[in-house]
Amino acid sequence: MRVERVERVAPYRARIVAGSRSAKGSALASTEPRTLPVDAIAALTTRTSPAGLVAPAPDADALEWMLRAAMRAPDHGRLRPWRFIVIEAAARAALGDVLADALQRREPSVADAALAKERAKPLRAPLIVVVAAKLREHRGVPAVEQIVAAGAAAQNMLVAAHALGFGGFWRTGAAAYDDHVKRALGIRAEDSIVGFVYLGTPSAQAPPLPAPNVEAHVTRWTGPANEAASETAAVAGPQVVSGPALPDRQ
Repeated sequence: MRVERVERVAPYRARIVAGSRSAKGSALASTEPRTLPVDAIAALTTRTSPAGLVAPAPDADALEWMLRAAMRAPDHGRLRPWRFIVIEAAARAALGDVLADALQRREPSVADAALAKERAKPLRAPLIVVVAAKLREHRGVPAVEQIVAAGAAAQNMLVAAHALGFGGFWRTGAAAYDDHVKRALGIRAEDSIVGFVYLGTPSAQAPPLPAPNVEAHVTRWTGPANEAASETAAVAGPQVVSGPALPDRQ
């Protein structure tokens, strides 16, 4: 199935690359792509996280298009807070050592098996892009909006990967908030890692997700809420809905 996916998008990528070479040799500086392999709405509504990722990873041209899509994310104030750190080949093992070292610093008595598992995490995909937000003081754009912008960039990257025939999933965990990990990646302690984006070719077709229940998550506001009803809701407190554990991948 992997061969079929690669062959399906190969002609598209060839057309994109041919068009990109006309703009100073960089896909990021080129004109808009003339052809899309997947309809935009289809890509947005069918993307899911695969169970596993294997080689081939997105090549240099495909990755440039994914980064270009990422940089089209909404960005209040045009601060461009996102930073992308590409990790591949032997650097993945080096990242694994960093993750294991950070875990042992956080938990000195951690078991060897847990350290081995942490060290192996970067090997789950042939390519990793660490997406970070480089935060700065701005009177009109608080830090949370800069972090959200970087998160939107990560989402754009994942959708672009899916549109190009690849797969990806987004991870965080304690390592994303660890200053030792940040230093190793060249990220300031005051900045934020919004995600480790794993990219590659899906090893198997992901099971179909149930159709979303749009109405369960949408309300239509028609004016200020009734004051009495608002007070009743405040006294009752937020509703807690029990359900299954959060999925490992999203």
